[in-house]
Amino acid sequence: MCMDPAAMDWVHAYVSHTTPTPGKIGFMYMLAGGTDASNTDPYAAKPTATNHWIQTGPHVMIVGADPSFYDLYPKSADPDTSVPYVMWAGTPYQHLMAPVKASAHSAAKETAAK
Repeated sequence: MCMDPAAMDWVHAYVSHTTPTPGKIGFMYMLAGGTDASNTDPYAAKPTATNHWIQTGPHVMIVGADPSFYDLYPKSADPDTSVPYVMWAGTPYQHLMAPVKASAHSAAKETAAK
């Protein structure tokens, strides 16, 4: 995971269970994909019948934007992860998840590893 300073502040707030600074927009990316996580509960540690566990591939994230920004994107508990969607909607940690396609080089490496 790579991120800019504003995203680092957002992650610090998340880890500290505090509210991120409003309007401090950050950018981060996970081009190798992310770990599986709940799409509705920021602090879920494992899948349950109600916490909407999802798998994420390579993606970029926009964090800390004004809540109205996120209104432009789907907020489904069980999103289509092939298109941009809001993760942890309605919480102080809501953020935009935007999938990216793996490059031909990355796809070749994955195929070779199998």
